[in-house]
Amino acid sequence: MTDGLGESAEAQSAEARSAEARPDATVRPDATVRDLGGGVRSVAVPIPDNPLGHTLVYVMDTDRGPVLVDTGWDDPGSWDVLVAGLEACGTGVGEVHGVVITHHHPDHHGLSGKVREASGAWIAMHAADAAIVRRARETRPERWFTYMAAKLTAAGAPDEHVAPLRGGPRRSTPPGLAPALPDREILPGELLDLPGRRLRAVWTPGHTPGHVCLHLEEEHPARLPGHGRLFSGDHLLPEITPHIGLYEDPDDATVTDPLGDYLDSLERVGRLSPAEVLPAHQHTFTDAPGRVRELLAHHEERLAGLLSLLRQPLTPWELAVRMEWNRPWDQIPYGSRNIAVSEAEAHLRRLVKLGRAEAVAGSEPVTYVAV
Repeated sequence: MTDGLGESAEAQSAEARSAEARPDATVRPDATVRDLGGGVRSVAVPIPDNPLGHTLVYVMDTDRGPVLVDTGWDDPGSWDVLVAGLEACGTGVGEVHGVVITHHHPDHHGLSGKVREASGAWIAMHAADAAIVRRARETRPERWFTYMAAKLTAAGAPDEHVAPLRGGPRRSTPPGLAPALPDREILPGELLDLPGRRLRAVWTPGHTPGHVCLHLEEEHPARLPGHGRLFSGDHLLPEITPHIGLYEDPDDATVTDPLGDYLDSLERVGRLSPAEVLPAHQHTFTDAPGRVRELLAHHEERLAGLLSLLRQPLTPWELAVRMEWNRPWDQIPYGSRNIAVSEAEAHLRRLVKLGRAEAVAGSEPVTYVAV
């Protein structure tokens, strides 16, 4: 999912804006389904209790039946919207030939299993995210809570914040711990086996280790200048900076650099110069290279701001408290604070890798300082 902390105030009205008409788009009365031309439609599938409003599920015609790009959140109301949306597209959930998942987050992969049960469709995902799905299914929820408690303690979180993860009435099972296992692996650079279409996988790690964008290498239906269309998932959004945090895995101690992965992936996508971007949230847009430049500049400014904060040694928690979000720290919900700490840690790792910050020897919990 995208990071609600990183959204602008405008993101609150994303659902309304996503229904804005383009000259070549057909908007149905309920604004749930849009015909984007060239055998591609979108269905806005709701995300319960989330300011993003919905996930845009794309329905692409192929010679063997419709293929979905993402499926939406696993919720009865979301399922009903997806089913009705497919019918409004002139097809049905039972006719779906395949599902291509941009990344494993529950607002993208949540309904994949139900689609497969209803249609026999295959599900494709990058191996790195498929491994996360597999481990999520095999790991007991208690293991995740124990891991998160230890991680937040090491980051300098106060005891009152960590306590709910150690048990008690507030403890609940996180979403997405029993997602569908994919049937197929998406290989970077490959043309997916979609008869009658040219859809190439572009590996774009950062938001997740196995995030992929999908480049539809076909002339734009409205002949806009550029190279085809890009299903961008959460990697490239028109107005929101996606959450870049640590790749959470209780059983993997690899020191990764998610922000570095993301910045490299952004440049790769910018070089594609698609005529139009079809993101998973908000609305379609053009000028992908321009949006890439904005995001690269945003993260460079953010890193510079963190270096100013790190003139004094700070734990990741203390850094997150001092970082700029779209609301004051005392108004950020409990779960979102965990996301904020993960984002602070991802930026710290990038600064350390660049040689611009370092851990203070002997500090516990560990503190970091600019160098």
